[in-house]
Amino acid sequence: MTHHPSAPTALIADDEPLLRDSLARALALAWPELVIVAQARNGREALEQFEQFEPDIVFLDVHMPGLSGVEAARQIGRQTARGTQIVFVTAYEQYAVQAFEQGALDYLVKPLEAMRLADTVQRLKDRLATSPPVAAVTAASSTAALEAVIAQLLERMASGTATPTQAAGAPSPHLQWIRASVGQTLKLIPVEEIDYLRSDEKYTLVVWREGEALIRTPIKELLEQLDPQCFVQVHRSVVVNLHAIGHVTRGLNETADVHLRGRKEVLPVSRSFLHLFRQM
Repeated sequence: MTHHPSAPTALIADDEPLLRDSLARALALAWPELVIVAQARNGREALEQFEQFEPDIVFLDVHMPGLSGVEAARQIGRQTARGTQIVFVTAYEQYAVQAFEQGALDYLVKPLEAMRLADTVQRLKDRLATSPPVAAVTAASSTAALEAVIAQLLERMASGTATPTQAAGAPSPHLQWIRASVGQTLKLIPVEEIDYLRSDEKYTLVVWREGEALIRTPIKELLEQLDPQCFVQVHRSVVVNLHAIGHVTRGLNETADVHLRGRKEVLPVSRSFLHLFRQM
């Protein structure tokens, strides 16, 4: 498939419909000529649609269930002989900045900023304007560069759950905020303001200083991304921010109750997690 400068094509992959839509709307404003040929809900769908439509650009959310955006990018990079442009979209800026300074590809940080998107669009236009013979020659070297960036990203994502030692001034590897839909609004909740999380069948209830919201991410998956120095699991369905605890009272049969500062709710501590409060 050859490039058509008048109508470049793109694929958007993100597991959150609201964020797919907001990126599509932002791109329509920033780059009216761009045709969004498909939207994917996960990495596997992104690969299938990439093979079907062969878009010029693929916008991939880094963290998607199943096949992550990073793994999908690796497979797309190996399949394309014409240097398809890959843009990672991530809520975790620390996974992005240094890796992408190598220039192998681009990234956008959620929530999207108009200026940053405009810069990315301009870079993509410049790259797509390269004549096809040059693009073919550079595809091999850009694939090698992409492999290097992806290896670095996968390593960081793996170590992000293992609380690596941070260099002074380095960004935190942990989740900094959580996205939640409240009515028609997409809320960005600072993690430090969250008091507790409670799992509710398929959803997780996020309770923070200003309100509460249900999100689809399982509590176990969230816990892996939160700073273990602040957030601890106290019950199979409850994770609490240690900074929000007022006091803990012992109960019967090796259980306890967590009382939160400024809140009426009392959270249960089950026997298997009581050891966390032995010293309190």
